Amino acid sequence: MYQRINTLIKKDMTLKACLSPAATTQLPQTDNQAQILAQVDLCYQHAEHQLQRRFPRPEVNFKLRGKSAGTAHLQLNKLRFNAVLLEENPEIFLTQVVPHEICHLLAHQLYGRVKPHGIEWQTLMTTLFKLTPSTTHSLDTRSVQGKTFAYRCDCGPVSLSIRRHNKVVREQTRYRCRRCKQTLTSA
Repeated sequence: MYQRINTLIKKDMTLKACLSPAATTQLPQTDNQAQILAQVDLCYQHAEHQLQRRFPRPEVNFKLRGKSAGTAHLQLNKLRFNAVLLEENPEIFLTQVVPHEICHLLAHQLYGRVKPHGIEWQTLMTTLFKLTPSTTHSLDTRSVQGKTFAYRCDCGPVSLSIRRHNKVVREQTRYRCRRCKQTLTSA
């Protein structure tokens, strides 16, 4: 795998530019990660051409955990992607997740502090990448779902994440059923 990436780096200067220390601190571990790094650079090149302006390349890593596909850290100019979901859904990451997260960084750099999925972000999604703005993904997250705890209400069983369960145990909060409005109790 590493040999193939090194071959790609020698042949493709775009990918080599993506892997420079200024752009990322994590080398790709898989072919899909290498493709994401190349796609980030291609999306930035496209945005620069369309907007007639240069943008600093973000730091990129694949350390995001949980159910999120990607996150953009605006002040740090950093993109984080979920490596597990990437390996399960490489095409969706290339076509939707990468442009989605890049638009967050671009909106911040162009307009300053704005709503995360506000009109500025939506406009960038539609005009730059011709994508329908969507705030969430519809990927199957069963493989990255953490431990859950069984709770009940009048409607039946409800699963809470470990984070929410711990908040109940520490008496920091109570959760109510969305349908019957009853407070959830441990099963």
